[in-house]
Amino acid sequence: MHKLMAILAAVVLACSGPLLAADKQKAVYHINGDDPKQQMAALGNIQNHIAAVGAEQMEVKVVLHGDGLSLLLYPEDLAKTRMKAANATEDMQVKVAGLKQQGVQFQVCNNTVKGRNVPLDGLYDVSEADIVPSGVAQLAILQGQGYAYIKP
Repeated sequence: MHKLMAILAAVVLACSGPLLAADKQKAVYHINGDDPKQQMAALGNIQNHIAAVGAEQMEVKVVLHGDGLSLLLYPEDLAKTRMKAANATEDMQVKVAGLKQQGVQFQVCNNTVKGRNVPLDGLYDVSEADIVPSGVAQLAILQGQGYAYIKP
């Protein structure tokens, strides 16, 4: 009987491996503050997460709203907006580009874009496809889809 249980356990483990491998880890990072050091640390957290799990085994989204939009706002475009900060320096752009190359998606709140008068061309590497109607609503939607919520 013990031998049969051991064989059965081995078969279950062998069969479940491919199923587990097919499931990707899903995470949504929430950025809504304008401190450039904290934003850079958040991008570092995302990179560490990818290094631990593997880009091919993950789906990562970053939702930016409110003051968090400063992460992608060019400093030279700050005066055109109702934002308090613009942190899309060359260093920040390099970090964002590196994460995007690994499949990370950056989603931008339309309420913030409109409410703070932020032109799309004033944001680093943001297109219409990256705009979501509401940042907070997007966070709830993604959590409902099984994304782990992470607020660095």
